[in-house]
Amino acid sequence: MKLQNFIGGQWGTSEDLKFVPVINPANGEELAQVPMSSTGAVEQAVAVAKKAQKNWALVPAPKRADYLYAIGLRMKEKKEHLAQVLTKEMGKVIEEGRGEVQEGIDMAFYMAGEGRRLFGETTPSELANKFAMSVRAPIGVVGLITPWNFPVAIATWKSFPAIVAGNTFIWKPATETPMMAYEMAKIFEEVGLPDGVANVVFGSGSEVGTALIEHPDVKVISFTGSTATGSKVAELGGRHLKKVSLEMGGKNAVIVMDDADLELAVEGILWSAFGTAGQRCTACSRVIVHKDVKAELEERLLTAMQLLTIGDGLDESVKIGPVINKTALHKINSYVELGRQEGAKLLAGGNILTGTPFDQGFYYAPTLFTDVKWDARIAQEEIFGPVVSLIEVESLEEAIEVNNSVQFGLSSSIFTQDINRAFQAQRDLDTGIVYVNAGTTGAEIHLPFGGTKGTGNGHRDSGVAALDVYTEWKSIYIDYSGKLQRAQIDTE
Repeated sequence: MKLQNFIGGQWGTSEDLKFVPVINPANGEELAQVPMSSTGAVEQAVAVAKKAQKNWALVPAPKRADYLYAIGLRMKEKKEHLAQVLTKEMGKVIEEGRGEVQEGIDMAFYMAGEGRRLFGETTPSELANKFAMSVRAPIGVVGLITPWNFPVAIATWKSFPAIVAGNTFIWKPATETPMMAYEMAKIFEEVGLPDGVANVVFGSGSEVGTALIEHPDVKVISFTGSTATGSKVAELGGRHLKKVSLEMGGKNAVIVMDDADLELAVEGILWSAFGTAGQRCTACSRVIVHKDVKAELEERLLTAMQLLTIGDGLDESVKIGPVINKTALHKINSYVELGRQEGAKLLAGGNILTGTPFDQGFYYAPTLFTDVKWDARIAQEEIFGPVVSLIEVESLEEAIEVNNSVQFGLSSSIFTQDINRAFQAQRDLDTGIVYVNAGTTGAEIHLPFGGTKGTGNGHRDSGVAALDVYTEWKSIYIDYSGKLQRAQIDTE
């Protein structure tokens, strides 16, 4: 199957385009071919989206929301099909695939509700016979650049608030996982979303992504991906005075205090570290553990890791699927070698899995290091794979300091039964998300998602905060005094 762009409600691509294969990372099977579109496709999509936005902005927000309700219902009807497609192209296990599709469904219904709650403010004027208020206004055409690790959830975080706010969009999905974008475009078509509101252009970041960022009629860029790429997006967007929303890397830690429920902590660490084969921006890659329980936690983790099943994510019994491709495998393995060179002690894993049934896919053994120094590269840099480093500390204060020592600030977690420690941690951990007695993953769509420092640039996906990316505040003054009033000059 050759995928086609979806522009202005029409499917098609230029015949002379290069197509590249979409590979199932579990077994190397070719699933489809994705076109590497040119800047001409971006030009076409932006022109269509710009024209459509003028009419879309005039549709009452509750009516725009009706389309999101319809999209959510259609996703619900197709949930198992979407999950199967997602698992095949990305590799995550099927239960995670179903969970990701459900996240998109939840986002559709949540943002549809905002169609009746795009609240502004009214405020008393400082002058007589004058009314003052602020309202949210749509911005125009937005560009969405999404990653391969959450090929539908992240796209819904961005596209659904853009839709309900009265914008139109061009979506460039990752070339590794384009099939979910194709499936979503079919749903947009099925529910009758007006032509030009939603557009999908496949292609590379260097070609399609850059063209979106540089196009003068694209007013907003929302990007999720690596910090290195995000920095380039911010630099290029800044040159063109774009509003740029960035969601980037993480180096997330679970803190385990001496009073923690260790059984619960082990469950939280395993799910956070090895779910999605560690390929989450919120994945736990550091465990900061109190010295009094370090030995016991290591023993419990090693025992639990032996029970993890690895393989094709479509197998319901499998708990860990493949990583996305061979490049990822070798990057992960290079960090493991670096950890050895830095003097960390390897307790489990540390190797590419080979032989039947792994030889056709991209599998890495769940890996656990201990005695890792807080400033080691494996404890500071994002690996994006199933590798965890244990770091010993002597106090809560030291644990918080170690947690905050990295350049990222997405997610953090603490396991403790002391309410005072829990409140101190949630105050002092320098991350956009904090969990108490849970792992570092599992964000819910009605709260802001994003982080501090190298993780982002202050914007948030999900929750009402997402609307700030896709709207401008407009202040309105209505003077019915019948005379010119000059604000502060006339209030003296």
